[in-house]
Amino acid sequence: MTTELVLLLGIYAYILMGVFFGEFGPLETFKKSGPRLGARIERDISVGYQFQGKDGSKANWEKAGP
Repeated sequence: MTTELVLLLGIYAYILMGVFFGEFGPLETFKKSGPRLGARIERDISVGYQFQGKDGSKANWEKAGP
């Protein structure tokens, strides 16, 4: 009984580690897509893409200062 439990836990741990640390796991996916997401966010902030006011209206650019 103990041997089976140890083997099942080992297989379970092996599969979970493969999911999290494998080629298609969330860590590798974020390493590949994180910089792209950051670039998109920076672009959207710089151009004001889809910014909305509290009432749901789109933000308008206003001339700054005198």
